[in-house]
Amino acid sequence: MLTDAQCKGAKGGAKPYKLTDSRGLYLHVSPTGHRSWRHKYRYDGKEKLRTLGSYPDVGLREARELRDEDKRLLRGGKDPIVEAKRASLAGRLAAAHTFEVIAREWFSKQEPRWKPVHAKDVIVSLERDVFEDIGSLPITAIDATHVLATLQKVEDRGAIETAHRLRQRISAIYAYAIANGHATSDPAASLVKVLKAKPSKRRWPAVITIKEAQDVLSLTDTAEASPVVKLAARFLALTAQRPGMIRWLEWKDIREFNPEAGGGNTEAIWIAPAVKMKQELEQREDESFNHPVPLGVAASDVLREAWKFSAGSNYVFPGAHSIHKPMSENALSYLLLREGLRKRHVPHGWRSTFSTIMNEWIVEHGGPRDPLIIDLMLAHTPTGLSGSELRYMRASFIDRRRKLAAIWADILLADALAVGQIGEGRRRRKA
Repeated sequence: MLTDAQCKGAKGGAKPYKLTDSRGLYLHVSPTGHRSWRHKYRYDGKEKLRTLGSYPDVGLREARELRDEDKRLLRGGKDPIVEAKRASLAGRLAAAHTFEVIAREWFSKQEPRWKPVHAKDVIVSLERDVFEDIGSLPITAIDATHVLATLQKVEDRGAIETAHRLRQRISAIYAYAIANGHATSDPAASLVKVLKAKPSKRRWPAVITIKEAQDVLSLTDTAEASPVVKLAARFLALTAQRPGMIRWLEWKDIREFNPEAGGGNTEAIWIAPAVKMKQELEQREDESFNHPVPLGVAASDVLREAWKFSAGSNYVFPGAHSIHKPMSENALSYLLLREGLRKRHVPHGWRSTFSTIMNEWIVEHGGPRDPLIIDLMLAHTPTGLSGSELRYMRASFIDRRRKLAAIWADILLADALAVGQIGEGRRRRKA
């Protein structure tokens, strides 16, 4: 067996030669004096030779350990040369498969499923808070401590909910990587209870009594603001739909309605396309998930008044600077803020107001199915209803929905301004 002294003293000669150690290991010495470890073995009946590394980079003890590892592979029926190539390839692939590369690949697969605003939020959050720290690391080299350190930086700036969302997104990226053979475990999975607790879920500020609701409507009806925005505010209060749906409402979505006919229309209906709704991709692409909103006389009258200000626009409530764009996404919020309703009532709050007041009304006057119908009117999935059942329920109980909407309008509009007075009222002064 060789000694360290023999290895150190080996010099180049006229011809290559070898210094034998044991069990197929020897030190090859070239005429130039270069020394390299080689392991000779037999696999599948054939003699094979594997180079283990140069001396002195690989010392005698390490060379023996490498030889012994080769022997273990051989006992398991594996060829050490093939396994070495496999390991080398895996290393190169790991270096190429960085977290950012895999994350962007995952994002490209998911993006078509999401609405543009959500897709933008996802990729911006990764670019801003994650890629700088772990984006360049091989995805297999990242452990829980790396992910936690990244998320704690987000927590430190007070963005607790963002940190939790990022953990979920990182975990989803690892699920994709595991499914595609790029990783074997998810380092983010164990961090759910390690992060700071999320704050209590935000509730939209909303008034919950009839008197308060009427007072809010009176404030917005008489505000110094654009008639279009004030009409949109009343339409929102009457229909209790999501503010974004009101903003993007187009005339083509209103059926059984003639804006130039007289008042008293009780047959108008708004068919909100599934693609504009807050729901899963497969539902947004299925017309059976369109959301019908029966419009009573009061809501139809608002539309008829809005027509005077939006004729020529596709949008029912067009923007102040161009009829070819919808009103500003913050127009309704600013209207309520200017009227002193901060932390008391927001545009989205009309949904809670409607639900609270009408469910109280149902206790005294309603039928057994009315709570379910209220949920359907709000485009909620009633408790216990499956997706397939919801498909068939979307357009159910239209007559009862119309009746409940009329009752709500009568309650809300008691002593309210006539809709024509909203358009004639004071407008906000320009600075």
